[in-house]
Amino acid sequence: MIYLAAEHFVRSPGWTWLILFYFFLAGLSGGSYVLGAMLRLFGRGEHEETARTAFLVAFPLIILCPILLTVDLGQPVRFWHMVIDPANNTLNFKFWSPMSLGVWGLGVYSGFAFLAFAEALFKPLRGLLKGTLGRLILVVGALFALFVCAYTGVLLAVSNQPVWSDGWPIGGLFLASALSGSAALLLLLAGWRLRGASAPSLAAVLAVDRYFVLIEAILVIVFLVTVAAAGTLGRVLSVVGVVLWLVVIFGLAIPFVGHTRSRTLSPVITTVVALAGVLALRAVIIFAA
Repeated sequence: MIYLAAEHFVRSPGWTWLILFYFFLAGLSGGSYVLGAMLRLFGRGEHEETARTAFLVAFPLIILCPILLTVDLGQPVRFWHMVIDPANNTLNFKFWSPMSLGVWGLGVYSGFAFLAFAEALFKPLRGLLKGTLGRLILVVGALFALFVCAYTGVLLAVSNQPVWSDGWPIGGLFLASALSGSAALLLLLAGWRLRGASAPSLAAVLAVDRYFVLIEAILVIVFLVTVAAAGTLGRVLSVVGVVLWLVVIFGLAIPFVGHTRSRTLSPVITTVVALAGVLALRAVIIFAA
């Protein structure tokens, strides 16, 4: 039996740091929405304020993403071509194109994020996302939020670039990473709003965060194994890559070492370390290609 090394296109996509922060913020937005929906759907009344905090975060973060994408384009004024076909002035939706699916998924999710943001911000709208219809809206919105979290990783995996196309778990890895990073951010922001880190809702977020981190750690290992099998492990283990992986490891460990019975680190420190790990994971994978 003959094994052939993975073949790739040699031209780099030429992405800049703007794309890195787009991937980062989109994941945090989608993860925040999912956590807010989980607290609203499965939590009790004491979880409501934390859920509102998650919804207040999700929409502002996602609004930054189209701005980053537009600025990164060589010709930013043509961004609308992703939505409208200028040749016949019809909707430019291509279900076979990962890029087109991503643009439309981002747009639809933004609508759900705005609705949750408005409901959380304005008292006259309180209760809009409760009841049967409200729960249904939350569930559908959460599905699009999960899509946004995982989509960026899937977009890389379906390319023919080294590392990206070799590491098929990237979609699930980015999803788990986004959820864990969003949980860390929510622990900080909700802790400030609720004036205490011992609230039951925060304890619930911390507990689920540890499950997300465990899943992420497993997918990191699977990713490295698949990349090694393709012969491109060296690309993610350069000098800079090793430093970034150390940041990732610290980010994975912080939910366990930062909150223990004997010691609790500053919420700011734990959040910064966790978010640095989320950002470093995307950086080491994106720029390895």
